[in-house]
Amino acid sequence: MIVCGLSLRLKGFTLIELLITLAILGVLATLITPVVQIEMQRQKETELRTALRDVRKAIDAYKAAGDQGRIEMTEGTSGYPKSLDTLIKGVKDIKNPQDKKIFFLRRIPLDPMVSGTLTMEQKSGGSYGWGLRSYASDPEDPQAGSDVFDVYSSSNGVGLNGIPYRKW
Repeated sequence: MIVCGLSLRLKGFTLIELLITLAILGVLATLITPVVQIEMQRQKETELRTALRDVRKAIDAYKAAGDQGRIEMTEGTSGYPKSLDTLIKGVKDIKNPQDKKIFFLRRIPLDPMVSGTLTMEQKSGGSYGWGLRSYASDPEDPQAGSDVFDVYSSSNGVGLNGIPYRKW
């Protein structure tokens, strides 16, 4: 519309300007999505490393307490805990005259690679999503047994480093 030789333009965006803006946002979202996914996987892998280290330290501390004679051991056993629950329930310190218990963990962390798919039965069933390896088990084919020598992720996924989570 022209008034007194001046054109008045209505304020707002044209359809083309909106389409170009949406296209730019779409391209940016497409570029950012893989980066976010990798960062989320990296964060879960960090949680996995931390959880494995914590549980393995607790298992080793249990074994060391047994070797020091602080835990009652029966003849012919490996010296490792019978279950992961033993690490949080504690065991009687036989060298302490006040019958105190030794605790190795406050809680057993869940396997972060499978924790979203665990049922309540699996969470409370003693494995907490972890694969359990007995002392008598072959390292290449870990199997559960009468004790817990080691834990591993029960996920079938592969890490960013190319190594399956089960081998960590």
